[in-house]
Amino acid sequence: MVRNPFYPSSVSSYELNPQIVDLITFCTKNPLPVLKNEELWNELSKYNQWWYVSLTPYGKEIEPNVPEKAAVADGIIELGKRLGADKVGWRYDPIFISEKYTIPYHLKAFENIARRLCGATKTAVISFIDLYPKVRRNFPEAREVNREERLTLGKAFVEIAAKYGMTLRPCAEGKELEQFGADCSGCQTIEVLENAVGKKLKIPKKNSARKECACFLNGDIGAYNSCGHLCRYCYANADSKLVLENMKAHNPVSPLLIGELKIDDKIFNTIQKSWIVIS
Repeated sequence: MVRNPFYPSSVSSYELNPQIVDLITFCTKNPLPVLKNEELWNELSKYNQWWYVSLTPYGKEIEPNVPEKAAVADGIIELGKRLGADKVGWRYDPIFISEKYTIPYHLKAFENIARRLCGATKTAVISFIDLYPKVRRNFPEAREVNREERLTLGKAFVEIAAKYGMTLRPCAEGKELEQFGADCSGCQTIEVLENAVGKKLKIPKKNSARKECACFLNGDIGAYNSCGHLCRYCYANADSKLVLENMKAHNPVSPLLIGELKIDDKIFNTIQKSWIVIS
């Protein structure tokens, strides 16, 4: 069950059933707890899966609680072995530039990670930092990456990704990197989902969650202010104290990610059916 972030008393109910859930998408900076939990992995193995794992080159002053980079890289490689490269994507985002994290720094870091992940994934997704109000508040020294910097990095990243068997997909960045060979169609398109499922999908037309995004998104079972990584560039966490309070309110046996159902909650059963085309 999922609370509507804008209308908290409105709760959507989803049935987790492999007969009607064609695919579960995971977006994370840390796949290790799932990989280490054999019982959980066996349960998830009933479902088709697509994983986006973020692996970026920032230090603890930016990503204080993200696991060591080598461990996350090993997790991506393990996912590739278990699921196949068509079901795993690497996200190198958001990209920001500072005195420490310069263009040369990013070029070297991107290639080092791409080299290590070669064969585990065919997809490298990038995006440049968006200065949402939450980001400006938690990361006031951050600045926008200008067009010249975006083109310099994008062109090089396309070439590096191709060198290691990956397609570069910019996330919500328009078409400006298409001239260099980037796939600007979106990072979670119907084609990506069909490759992960291994079958054709008959998916109804649906508007994007935001105009910059070309990806297909259906049922989001996440929650704002619930990630303990506390990355300074995060747009999903408003306040670290609220995050810690929410994490304490997590009950593993509750159908909600955070807290419990309330008497005045209005529960809506979501209409679900498989979109797999039966040949």
